[in-house]
Amino acid sequence: MELSERQEKILNAVIRNYLETGEPVGSRTISKYTDLNLSSATIRNEMSDLEEAGYIVQPHTSAGRIPTDTGYRFYVDHMLKDKLEEIDQREQKVTEREDLIIEKMDQVENMLQNMANVLANNTEYTTMVTTPKTLGNKIKFVQLSLLEDNQLLCTVVSDKNHVVNKILEIEEQVNQEMIVRLNVAINTALAGLALEEINLGVISALTSQAGSMESLVNEILKAITEAISTDEQMKIYTSGATNIFKYPELSDKDRAQQLLTTLEEKSQLTELVKDGDEETGIQVYIGNETPVQAMKDCSVVTATYELEDGFKGTIGIIGPKRMDYDKVVETLRDVKKQISKSFDKK
Repeated sequence: MELSERQEKILNAVIRNYLETGEPVGSRTISKYTDLNLSSATIRNEMSDLEEAGYIVQPHTSAGRIPTDTGYRFYVDHMLKDKLEEIDQREQKVTEREDLIIEKMDQVENMLQNMANVLANNTEYTTMVTTPKTLGNKIKFVQLSLLEDNQLLCTVVSDKNHVVNKILEIEEQVNQEMIVRLNVAINTALAGLALEEINLGVISALTSQAGSMESLVNEILKAITEAISTDEQMKIYTSGATNIFKYPELSDKDRAQQLLTTLEEKSQLTELVKDGDEETGIQVYIGNETPVQAMKDCSVVTATYELEDGFKGTIGIIGPKRMDYDKVVETLRDVKKQISKSFDKK
């Protein structure tokens, strides 16, 4: 049976209301739930036709209606179709945009490498510059679709319209009704949240709703976490490592070796990649304040630069505690502006 637009809207309202309440849905509820401006009598007639066609059922006399498997199937195949087409269009636009961003990033990385060298030469200190990465991705929409009995497609759209598809191998037997319920529960709980906001409370609430599907929800949460995390590893460029030998207090063999090793291996330098002061974007670590053990005899000044769409990176200058702070801070401010201007022109 081919449904009219009016019947589709009524069926959609029945399903959505039932998913939210778990209670049979009556015509009076639908009259308030849709934008059709129909009388309860007209809605009852349409619901009778939907029941006759097998899309909804009346569990007992005088009760409202609930969806059948056929109703859920229609809902998934037709009423989510527009949303999936919208995601496809989004993916195409995002792919084109990401190609442009990748091209820009390649140019920016070359610029950052040169920037690290120039900073080291001009300040006579050691410098570090990180490549930009996107921070604070938020979940805009999650779509679960059953591919086969043991496969689930999880489509995650971020607030920056980045679309990621993950295919999950599942052991549980799930049907379309379960998938629709999971879609509603997950989007209700997670839409608008950043990764760091998905805390134990949110997870507990979701898993408690899932009941026997708790393990499946945990797998879906892992897929969502991977989707909104930054895929590309941040790169760190350093320059002027040997400048530390210009300062007697840092040129002790053991101290210098430890510091050089840290600069070469770079893994510990990620501890310095933090947002600076809200107003200035500058962070100053003096001696023991630094989170990097090998730099406890140094001072480190870092600045956060920000590009379009939330891409952020860090510039750092490492030197003795008696460094020229005024000059270093002023230099970092200028460099932040130069990086932003250079990126905007590309």
